[in-house]
Amino acid sequence: MTTYREAEPAEISSWDDLTVRPAGGHVLQSRAWAAYRERAGWTPRFLIGDDGSAILVLLRPWPVIGGWSAYLSRGPIPTAGAPIAVLAGRLDGAARWLAEHGVDVVAADPQVRADTGYGAAVETIGFHEIEEIQPSRHRLSVPLGPGVGEDEALARVTKQTRQRIRKAESDGLAVVRYDRGPGANEVGHGFVAASRPIGAALGEFYDLLIATAERRHFDVLSRARFLDWTTAAHDAGQLLYLEARGDEAAPVAGLVVYRHGERLSTFLSGDRNDARERHPGAFHLLRWRTIQLAIREGRAEMDLDGADVPGARRVPEPGEPAYGLYQHKRSFGAEWVELVGARERVVRPGRYAAGRLLAGVARRAGGAG
Repeated sequence: MTTYREAEPAEISSWDDLTVRPAGGHVLQSRAWAAYRERAGWTPRFLIGDDGSAILVLLRPWPVIGGWSAYLSRGPIPTAGAPIAVLAGRLDGAARWLAEHGVDVVAADPQVRADTGYGAAVETIGFHEIEEIQPSRHRLSVPLGPGVGEDEALARVTKQTRQRIRKAESDGLAVVRYDRGPGANEVGHGFVAASRPIGAALGEFYDLLIATAERRHFDVLSRARFLDWTTAAHDAGQLLYLEARGDEAAPVAGLVVYRHGERLSTFLSGDRNDARERHPGAFHLLRWRTIQLAIREGRAEMDLDGADVPGARRVPEPGEPAYGLYQHKRSFGAEWVELVGARERVVRPGRYAAGRLLAGVARRAGGAG
C-alpha cells in the first residue's frame, strides 16, 4: 500500500507533469481542474505518495454535522507499467489518509480496463460499484501509435463516413482550430487558424450545445461554469476546440477535445438544429480532423468518449437512443473499451447517511430559493 502526504508548493507547481502528461494521465487530475472546482465550492487536496505517485482529491463538506465526502476525479491515474495491485494500493493509501483527516466516504473512477482485474482488487479493500459520476463508463477508442499514419487510419474508416468527410471538404466546410497545445503555432494542413478570442468561440459553441442538449435530452452546465472551465483548460494547453464553419454567419458544429496522457479525448460536441440536413458530414469531418491531429502529435489513441446506456452501461442495441452515436463512432474504426467504472468506500456509515440527507435538503432548499 502506498503512503500519502500533502504535496509541497514546489510539487504542486509541477503537478501536471505527474497527473496529466504521463501515459494514463487525465485533465480532471490537473491544477486547472482543481482551481475550477475550488471556485465551485470544493476543497482540493494534492497528495504525494512514497512511490512518487500523485492524486488530486476534491473534498465537499457536509452541512451542519461536519465531515467530508471525497472524489478522486479520474484518479488515481493508471500509470504505464504499474501492476493492478499497485494501483489498488494507491487507492487504498489515499482513502486511509482521507479517513484520518475527517472524510466519511471516498469515490474514485480511474479509467482502468475491466479485463485487468482492478474491479476485484478494489472490491477486496472495500470499494463497491456505484453509478457513474461522469457521463459515460466505457469508451470508444481509435488505436493509433507508432506506424499508424493518416492513410492507414483513413482506410479503417467506413466507406460511407469517408464519403461524408470528402463531401464536407468539397462543400467548403472549414475547421477552425483554437489551441494552445504543442505545435499550435503551426495550425497544420486541414485546419484554419483562429481569428477571434477563444471565449467568443466557446460562447457560440455553448449555444450549439444547448440546442443539441434539447434534442438529445441531456443536461449541461450553466454558461458561466462552462466558460470558466473550458477557457481555463484551453489556456493550460489541455483543451482544444475545433469549429466547423461554412458560408453561414454562425458555426455549423463544434467539438471540444481534451489533451492528456497518450491520447486526445472527445469532451463535448454540438451542432445547429439544421446542420444534419445542410451539412451532413460536418461531424464526420470534425472527428476525422481530431484523429489527424492525434496522429501528428504522436498519440497512441484517439478517445471518442462513450455511447453506453445509462443504468445498464453496455453496448447500445438497435432502437436505443445511443445506438446511432455508437454506430457513428464505430465507423471511424473505434473499438469498444469496457472500463471498471466508479467505485466508493464508505468509511463512517452513520455520518455518511446523515451527510447525504442534509446535503440533499440543502440542495432542494437552494433550488427553491
